[in-house]
Amino acid sequence: MQFTEQDDDSEHATHSAAERAAAASRSTWVSVVVNVVLASAQVIVGTLTKSQALIADGIHSLSDLVSDFVVLFAGHHAKKDADVDHPYGHQPFETAASLALGAILLAVGGGMIWSALQKLEAPDTIAPAHFTSLWVALAGIATKELLFRYMLRTAKAVKSSLLVANAWHARSDAASSLVVSLGILGSMAGYPLLDPIAALIVGFMVGKMGWSFGWDALHDLMDRAVDEEEVQAIRSTLMATPGVAGVHDVRTRKMGDMVVADAHIEVDARLTVEEGHNIAVAARNAVLKRHRVLNLMTHVDPAHRPDADHQPVV
Repeated sequence: MQFTEQDDDSEHATHSAAERAAAASRSTWVSVVVNVVLASAQVIVGTLTKSQALIADGIHSLSDLVSDFVVLFAGHHAKKDADVDHPYGHQPFETAASLALGAILLAVGGGMIWSALQKLEAPDTIAPAHFTSLWVALAGIATKELLFRYMLRTAKAVKSSLLVANAWHARSDAASSLVVSLGILGSMAGYPLLDPIAALIVGFMVGKMGWSFGWDALHDLMDRAVDEEEVQAIRSTLMATPGVAGVHDVRTRKMGDMVVADAHIEVDARLTVEEGHNIAVAARNAVLKRHRVLNLMTHVDPAHRPDADHQPVV
């Protein structure tokens, strides 16, 4: 998930690690309470009414509890200050947690698919769904949609891709509950095979979501750059600094939900070393204040002169 820079200064507001951890903890504990209540109802009613689709939906909700505690674990460690072993801080804990969350979802989705396929191999054992299971499935749709909107709003406020991932996990639950509701309706209408088919679809949805989160997190751990729009925003801030005549070689890499960057800035070649240094400090401070950049390394070049940095080393 890439966050872009907007013109409104409120969109550029940065949040400390402690603020981000507090927001993550607050929204995640809300999710924990919701998932405990909902999963219990889904599994119990699904077992009593013999609805495999509702049981699968309950297991999906239980997997949310695991992901919620992954988020809490990551938030606890990501808020730690930089130290000798981690001079840029502990923000990558969030990315590592997203990778773990993706793996969890993949495993849960695979288990659902396996269970549904076994049921489809023995259609005579499928019992028709009960009306009670439909009400629980519909309640799951409403509950998870409301939870998704709350969590996504919090995630965007603090610009946390881990919280965004967890919010969309809640949205996937709402979508899966919709599929389950349709499967239960079909079963009640005299087509009992639709119940395990709904469970199968839910399994594929969960697995796809897990692959998406895991793949994105893996790329971020491999120092993926932010998108071009955000790079251009950083470049514009550098160019707006008094004394900067040009900017080139702006490079970025993600550090959790923060960014580490380096850039070459061009200044008047007639300036003293001290004057050029002061311009570089002002440019760096402007970027750190306006963007979600954890650290910016600047290299000062003389303007309108050949850049020796790109010449081959002899």
